[in-house]
Amino acid sequence: MLRRSLSRLFFSQFAFIQGQSGSEPCSRSVHVIDLQAQRVVELILIDGVLSLDQEICLNMWSLWCAGEEKRVGTRTVVVGHRPVSDTEAYVAQKFCDNRIVSSKYTLWNFLPKNLFEQFRRIANFYFLIIFLVQVIVDTPTSPVTSGLPLFFVITVTAIKQGYEDWLRHRADNEVNKSNVFVVENAKQVRKESEKIKVGDIVEVKADETFPCDLIFLASSSIDGTCYVTTASLDGESNFKTHYAVRDTTVLCTDEAIDTLMATIECEQPQPDLYKFVGRIIIYRSNQEPVARSLGPENLLLKGATLKNTKKIYGVAVYTGMETKMALNYQGKSQKRSAVEKSINAFLIVYLCILLGKATVCTTLKYVWQSNPFNDEPWYNEKTKKERETFKVLRMFTDFLSFMVLFNFIIPVSMYVTVEMQKFLGSFFISWDKEMYDEEIQEGALVNTSDLNEELGQVEYVFTDKTGTLTENSMEFIECCIDGHKYKDCISEVDGFSQTDGHLKYYGKAEKSREELFLRALCLCHTVQIKEADQVDGLMAHPERKYTYISSSPDEIALVKGAEKYGFTFLGLENNFMKIQNQKNETEMYQLLHVLNFDPVRRRMSVIVRTTTGKLLLFCKGADSSIFPRVQQEEIQQTKVHVDRNAMDGYRTLCVAFKELTEKEYDKIDKQLNEAKMALQDREEKMAKVFDDTEADMHLIGATAVEDRLQEQLAETIEALHAAGMKVWVLTGDKMETAKSTCYACRLFQTSTELLELTARTVGEGERKEDRLHELLLEYHKKLIPDVPKHRGGLKRSWTLSQEYGLIIDGSTLSLILNPSQDSGSSNYKSIFLQICLKCTAVLCCRMAPLQKAQVFTSPCLEHVTGVTHTEFTKGKSRMLLLGFVLKY
Repeated sequence: MLRRSLSRLFFSQFAFIQGQSGSEPCSRSVHVIDLQAQRVVELILIDGVLSLDQEICLNMWSLWCAGEEKRVGTRTVVVGHRPVSDTEAYVAQKFCDNRIVSSKYTLWNFLPKNLFEQFRRIANFYFLIIFLVQVIVDTPTSPVTSGLPLFFVITVTAIKQGYEDWLRHRADNEVNKSNVFVVENAKQVRKESEKIKVGDIVEVKADETFPCDLIFLASSSIDGTCYVTTASLDGESNFKTHYAVRDTTVLCTDEAIDTLMATIECEQPQPDLYKFVGRIIIYRSNQEPVARSLGPENLLLKGATLKNTKKIYGVAVYTGMETKMALNYQGKSQKRSAVEKSINAFLIVYLCILLGKATVCTTLKYVWQSNPFNDEPWYNEKTKKERETFKVLRMFTDFLSFMVLFNFIIPVSMYVTVEMQKFLGSFFISWDKEMYDEEIQEGALVNTSDLNEELGQVEYVFTDKTGTLTENSMEFIECCIDGHKYKDCISEVDGFSQTDGHLKYYGKAEKSREELFLRALCLCHTVQIKEADQVDGLMAHPERKYTYISSSPDEIALVKGAEKYGFTFLGLENNFMKIQNQKNETEMYQLLHVLNFDPVRRRMSVIVRTTTGKLLLFCKGADSSIFPRVQQEEIQQTKVHVDRNAMDGYRTLCVAFKELTEKEYDKIDKQLNEAKMALQDREEKMAKVFDDTEADMHLIGATAVEDRLQEQLAETIEALHAAGMKVWVLTGDKMETAKSTCYACRLFQTSTELLELTARTVGEGERKEDRLHELLLEYHKKLIPDVPKHRGGLKRSWTLSQEYGLIIDGSTLSLILNPSQDSGSSNYKSIFLQICLKCTAVLCCRMAPLQKAQVFTSPCLEHVTGVTHTEFTKGKSRMLLLGFVLKY
């Protein structure tokens, strides 16, 4: 009993990293990692009895207590609301319910809240004051003249905003009242979505949307995988593969999943869709608890849709307004268009004029009345009350009377017209047949009519490249192995190889190197196999009965490319990857670890074990991330092909490998497991292990994949330029690839003079900031001659005869936005901004997602006052949106 109590006590705060399972008596060491101190303590289990030194016990207890005081930002979820201990009382934690609220008003607060928001507008508040003055003070005009138009404007706006909010209420109710199935007492219970609680085990079936953020426990698939689409979250239409917790994959029935006793410790809700850190601790009778790490691959997000999987079981960890989708929603903020802001500015000017006129007229009146004869003529004698009124009060009421008399200088009819145009204009946009998409059977949807006129004010367009300018549909074109180009099918006997004319002829690559390269393409990926008849909307070759599914089209293209050369990926089964070689022999590789791709590393790797026991690491990624990690003498012969393919507009990836010893693998395995179990700074620790592992590799070759441009993209870009819009392309692709794409879609014309701020022009070393400063001054002098500066000088000029385009890479942009303290380059941003505003197109390449976000949030863009910009991201309606901006 003491052993079990101690075990539960420590396991609630510590996680097992290493150990054996089984009922036979044994002696073994168990490594326990302290999440706060990040140190490993070794416990000794002898014949099933936990032996703890008294000092170790006291130290662990003090660490635990100290950690509890500091511990913030985590939550504990009890799976299925079943306490893990029969002897301890279970107190359910309170979390928010699963109701989604995107509306601004309720039936009870609509009137006061809407009136408060409307009278925050300067015009409405002004007309309200004028109306009250007319009611209270004896003025020459009737209160109806300003009260009736004000009432009309307030009423029309209230009806418009009330109708739009009613649509939000209706959409919320559809989601909140939708039926879901929750497993309780080994039975399915139908519930409304809003009644889901954190800890409930939810069953979701194919083509259904996840009702909340779930930890994936089990699915109908034997391997514990499922496929989802997140188009409603990030615009990505590709299938993403998610993985169930390894120890719960067999619990694929209501009865089995109901027996699960586990707790989940994870971070508190945060809006990043691609980050999640947690762990699950599974309790079993007469066995020690087992801890498993949880990451983004185990989290199913609310709003995503289950595809090609009959059903899944998941436990709710974030519900309602704490889901990642809800945390990213910012629809309740008051939106004001640039036209309304400019009207408010003019209103203040005219209000000052009105106050000045009223002051002057009041002053002149009392100057005139300083003569007693003029003060009280015989035809207008004062009453007794008027004679007894204080002079200051009379002056104030006269001032207000003049205000009312001259209030026509601010026309209330203009505001009536503006409100009616916004309200009715939203209907014309939704009725427009030219904006109707036959493929998705949807037209333009106006979420708020307050911003209609903004569509005609767009001056800067920010867009991604892959999936926006291109179709995100990849096709394998060619590859090179040890400097030799392979573009057609190779035969089993002699192969097929070409060597570029400017290269020395080496003959074809060695057979072993060809096979190693093709095996790397077949193994280094996260592609899954699905039967063709179970796939919805995916193209498959008629001669085969399966198709490939992956979150990245590049990986599918590479696997198909390897198949074209005789190596076929047959799928993953029981953690073994199967491939068929050119001799139609099946090869088995045990998948030990996947070092997932991330945009910072720009590469991904796998560690596999062959049937002979050999340990191999295969890595693929961008040339900028692979070349520094391989033998330098191997680079040049492959770099020539990579540069040529990039010039042709192809997406390039380099492939490398290295062989590991058992000792090296054991060290890597231990470090990876420790990093995966950490709740604090998990990403940084994983990145450190990845960086150490992916070193001293050997380069095998490179691949070239084509991503076709969107239909009528060139015409759309030309129309944007003709409308005076300037386009910024933000991409992570290689500069040559992105540059070729920009020429193909006519973002850059042949007559466009390109200004380049890249690592190639700036250089490396200590003088790169000085060189950057020189280039900025040179380009600034070329684009902006020394002329007297006028107000609004940052506005675009229509007199430039020569068009300029700017190319900048991520490293140079970082120097500009985040200069070093001692570089004296505080004016980098200002000069860079002025250069950008004079260019008709800007290409930002080799950019990480954080750098793309930094472009929008940097003070650089905040100086573009009065300029409207919009951004296009991946999604089904991207080209529809482009056309929408052009039309309106």
